[in-house]
Amino acid sequence: MNYSLSKTVENIKPSGIRKFFDIVSEMKDAISLGVGEPDFETPWHIRDEGIYALEKGKTFYTSNAGLKPLREEIRNYIKRTQNVDYDPVSEILVTVGGSEAIDIGLRSIINAGDEVIIPQPSYVSYEPCAVLAGAKPVIIDLKPENDFRLTANELENAITNKTKVLILPYPNNPTGAVMERKELEEIAKVVKKHDILVMSDEIYGELTYKGRHVSIASIEGMKERTILINGFSKAYAMTGWRLGYACAPAPVIKQMTKIHQFAIMCAPTTSQYAAVEALKNGDKDVEEMRNSYNQRRRFLLKRFEEMGLSCFEPFGAFYVFPCIKEFGLTSEEFATRFLREEKVAVVPGTAFGVSGEGYLRISYAYSLENLKVAIDRLEKFVNKLRYNMP
Repeated sequence: MNYSLSKTVENIKPSGIRKFFDIVSEMKDAISLGVGEPDFETPWHIRDEGIYALEKGKTFYTSNAGLKPLREEIRNYIKRTQNVDYDPVSEILVTVGGSEAIDIGLRSIINAGDEVIIPQPSYVSYEPCAVLAGAKPVIIDLKPENDFRLTANELENAITNKTKVLILPYPNNPTGAVMERKELEEIAKVVKKHDILVMSDEIYGELTYKGRHVSIASIEGMKERTILINGFSKAYAMTGWRLGYACAPAPVIKQMTKIHQFAIMCAPTTSQYAAVEALKNGDKDVEEMRNSYNQRRRFLLKRFEEMGLSCFEPFGAFYVFPCIKEFGLTSEEFATRFLREEKVAVVPGTAFGVSGEGYLRISYAYSLENLKVAIDRLEKFVNKLRYNMP
């Protein structure tokens, strides 16, 4: 049969991350530093709440927007951490991970031909989700001299009369960059000047290592312009539970809920009961995991310095983004050779946009023991490359 498939979907490239996962899964004694997934198990008291929900037969659909107690706890959490108050009935939606929230958030506000500004390097889903929503992605190439932070001037220069929304991906995957309040205030001035929206992906907001995370929604005049996205995968080690949420103005949440209603129905019920427990009693777990990640972060930066590998200091998420331009290899070539010759998987920076060329994403969501072995292999590999350079 001659299938007539969607040209839009056919023209979207597969994720640049998966290629290396597929290879490493079949390679004996290989170490992967490519997965953006905590190596911690979901804390027991959170798992126990999910088990209890199953034992009590709480296995039915919830409301489309999510359990009311969960939306109330999300409201409480955002209020105490960001001093922003959302109505749990009309301004909060529980989704199947943050990824669903990105997808339906864009689809709820985009009309054909609208432009979506996407700073890169950044998470692989933003650009294809914008395309699937009918938008034109407008890419801002973030600069290493700015520590991969978005500047107000860069945003100003990218805005046109077709701009609808800015995606603000901080703390950033893959670079680990963060935006501080004074920088967000400058971005907010431009956003308000041009009357555009912001989609703020804060899935790594709890994993910051220099002060506390600041949401752009907490800046005066920005709550009504912001779709705040977060979830439970990273902070609470709940990746497989598939649970996220969006906080936004009621008209936006209403349309997002409509799409969610037809495509998903509701997020997993068991996960929602567990998430209530996470928000109520999980702060200590987050702190312990964050401290462990910070130890690993500092270890990697020290080893990079010792081997002479350039890497700016990231203060968020659980990634480092070292520069490998000195070796004359593309990111893809470096990652491929490193995997084949030393059996360590990392992700080429180009998986996150063209501006990632010359960089690697290395995740430190792994045990210190595994990181030590992998970085020893990296040092051996870069020394071999340097020895063979003309």
